[in-house]
This record gives sequence, structure tokens and C-alpha cells, in this order.
Amino acid sequence: MKILAIETSTEACSVAVWVAGEVRERHEIAPRRHTDLVLPWCDELLAEAGITRRQLDAIAVGRGPGAFTGVRLAVALVQGMALALDKPVLPISTLAALALQAPSIETGYSGDQAPTILAAIDARMGELYLGLFRHDPEEMVVAVGDEWMATPAEPRVAEDIENLLGVGSGFVAASQGLVSALGPRLRLCDPRALPHAGDIARLGARMLARGQGIRADMLEPAYLRDKVALTLEEQATARALR
Repeated sequence: MKILAIETSTEACSVAVWVAGEVRERHEIAPRRHTDLVLPWCDELLAEAGITRRQLDAIAVGRGPGAFTGVRLAVALVQGMALALDKPVLPISTLAALALQAPSIETGYSGDQAPTILAAIDARMGELYLGLFRHDPEEMVVAVGDEWMATPAEPRVAEDIENLLGVGSGFVAASQGLVSALGPRLRLCDPRALPHAGDIARLGARMLARGQGIRADMLEPAYLRDKVALTLEEQATARALR
């Protein structure tokens, strides 16, 4: 199995190649340089792996949620390559890939009390992209419900979820408002973690093994919201509240 993976939904630019379980990756925090880095990295990694684009079985992509420009870039590049090569696409949630980096904990829990992963990405404009996940031996991570948007102070995480492992930039947004809102329910947290293309490739490999690749023309980004910027009036209000 040979998979190329691209993830540019955050300030991190990340590309990976999966060949028979071995992952090669380029990953760098490079705001505003994604466009310059992605395609050269793809060519470099494919060359290192000793394969060509034509030999790929599929192309995986971080479909968001995340920065609008970054999500659009990855989706457009993958659509173009997949159409040209006639290869299936493997759309992977950016939050699911981020959840794979959740800090570990000696659980001692079982059933409903087992730790749940809360992946959170700073969506700017005073909001977060959020998703709940649980570890799974076969699937790596499994979503617990739909992904959603909320404010750091009111994350809308059900009160009966008591053991949370936090991961992602959402935990440092708004003066760590999410950390305060969750209180003692948050057992451990890694706010520095960013999604990696290597994890997009790993999740994509499982998807491809189940025959769940899609046609390139069916690929859609996951934005979670349509509004991408504050109005002038909203910007003035936000400044007044600082």
C-alpha cells in the first residue's frame, strides 16, 4: 500500500508518504509558506521512498476543520493530483489526526469512565473547533459524535464526560479559557500539538484497507462554519472588550 498525505489546516505544513507501513514525513511550523513547501516536499518524499506518483494507491488529505486558506490549499492540491492520476482520495478529519497525539494516562478506568480525547483547534474569532474521540485498537481513534464549534468559556462538553485528555491549540486560546471551563475533568493536556501528515496517512491506510476511498470530485472540505471574518463593527466591539 502506497499513500501520499497532505495536511495544511494549521500553521504547520506537513506532508508524508506511507509505503507498506513505513512513514516518511516533512513537518514544519511555517505560517504563510505552505504553498511554497507542499509540492517540493511531495516530490522529495516520493523520491526518497523510491516511488512515483503513478505508483500511489491513494492520496490522503486533512480535510479540516482548520484555517480556511490551509484547508482549501490541501483539498485543491489533492483533488488536482487525484484527478490527474485517477486515484482515490482519503479525506481525514484534522481533529482525528490531532487526537492521535493526545497525552497518555495510566487509566485504571473502564467502560464509560475510560478517558475521552478532546481535540481542540483555535478557530480565531473567539471560537474553537472541537471533537471528542476515544482510542480503539483497530481504528486508532473513533469519533464520539459530530465535530462542533464553541467558545473556550462554554465548550459544550457533556458533564458526564469526566476524564478528558486534551490536545491542540484550543487549550491556549483566550487565556486558556477551555482549561478553566473544563476544570478537574481535564486530566492531561498538550496544547502545543499540531496535526501531522504522518497521522493522516496512518488513518488513511485503514480507510483504504476498508475500501472507503472516494472519487476526487466528491472531496469536500470541513469548515464547520461559513463565516470567515468579523465585520468592521464586530472588530471594533472585539477591540473594545480587550
